[in-house]
Amino acid sequence: MELFLDTAQVDEIREARDWGVLDGVTTNPSHVAASGRPFLEVVREICALVDGPVSAEVTATLADEMMEQGRLLSRVAPNVVVKVPATREGIKAIRQFSDEGISTNATLVFTPAQALLAAKAGATYVSPFVGRLDAIQHHGMELVEQIRRIHDNYSFPTKLLVAAVRHPDHVVEAALIGADAATLRLDVLRSLYEHPLVNIGLQQFLDDWARIPNAFRRYEL
Repeated sequence: MELFLDTAQVDEIREARDWGVLDGVTTNPSHVAASGRPFLEVVREICALVDGPVSAEVTATLADEMMEQGRLLSRVAPNVVVKVPATREGIKAIRQFSDEGISTNATLVFTPAQALLAAKAGATYVSPFVGRLDAIQHHGMELVEQIRRIHDNYSFPTKLLVAAVRHPDHVVEAALIGADAATLRLDVLRSLYEHPLVNIGLQQFLDDWARIPNAFRRYEL
């Protein structure tokens, strides 16, 4: 399963990239606004930092305007994926983007019907927002299971990208279901490494090792 970082902070991207597990980046208008920098400048820098896909979102609500913005974004770098809301106008734009060979990420997906329409329109990725569904007492991962089944039933090439990931269990559940990718904040990505028993065990090993005199010196050439 691919792991994407959900951010527009280049320092976070550099940190995650250096861990050797980062496959791409997703952004949105809120992330870019928080960076306080010009939108296209941020997108261009992110695309230069990672080899994988970088989802950059349009802000228009009408298909024609989405197409104008998306074409501009697609020219920023070859790894740009145009992020489009899964509305009626958005699905229309995704169809046109697909016909032009422009990669897309159908975002704000909350129902299997939206995902089906996005896949039929030729979306490269479809992004169900599991955390937001959980927050209103829906089971977000159930939606992921439904989309996985739909994609498999009809052999859609659209990739299932789990979004609005709130904790490590979301990542594990997505992997068990067979999601193609998950996008997460840096703090959630960090937490995938963490377990209290690791720290306890490591400290015990280090303490025991410290009692061995000149442990490595005897092997010096």
